[in-house]
Amino acid sequence: MRQIVLDTETTGLEPSQGHRVIEIGCVELINRRLTGNHYHQYLQPDRNVEDGAFEVHGISNDFLKDMPRFGDVVGDFLGFISGAELIIHNAPFDVGFLNHELNLLSGALHRLEDICTITDTLAMARRLHPGQKNNLDALCKRYSIDNSHRELHGALLDAEILADLYLVMTGGQGSLFAEQAAEKPAAPVEEISSVKVTERKPLKIISASADELAEHQRILDLIDKNSGGACLWRRLTSDA
Repeated sequence: MRQIVLDTETTGLEPSQGHRVIEIGCVELINRRLTGNHYHQYLQPDRNVEDGAFEVHGISNDFLKDMPRFGDVVGDFLGFISGAELIIHNAPFDVGFLNHELNLLSGALHRLEDICTITDTLAMARRLHPGQKNNLDALCKRYSIDNSHRELHGALLDAEILADLYLVMTGGQGSLFAEQAAEKPAAPVEEISSVKVTERKPLKIISASADELAEHQRILDLIDKNSGGACLWRRLTSDA
């Protein structure tokens, strides 16, 4: 079972207002064990970071000016997450931004929901702790997760913290050194199922243009190369 704990930082709060992703951080779990494998990338957003966002994550326009754009790294990113279960705190926010980035590249690219299952740990926490604060800081305090090194938000750091929280919240070991601990049965927890990120009306189907189909094939080539031939769409096509 492969899971990817994911977080992003952005220039602001609304992709509909032109805000962009500026940092992606992912850590890998296999069979509920942290593997040490991760994906981390800063991005040039081609717009300024809002003052309010800078106060949250401390990522400046000057720092980002020479970073690659999302289109430059999309193959590596999709290759890393393809086929995994994504674990995200407040999933509609991060998934909405990443789907917006994909849509800016080509209408033929799939949404994250098409290549991954998605579990929202904020929805999970609200079910487990109704009426209480359920942001990362509050949950760390509740579950005795050390986040004293977290002065500002950062995508990779927050993904690492969320990985520990998720494992504890779902009854498993939450430490990087879990394999050193004595084996013991996990405490019973309610079954957590993946949640739908969005509910939307049926959309009008618009066929992709020749240029969009060519761009789609280029992205599949990148995913296939970076995933060692494990591109999900290619397998589905060959099995059809």
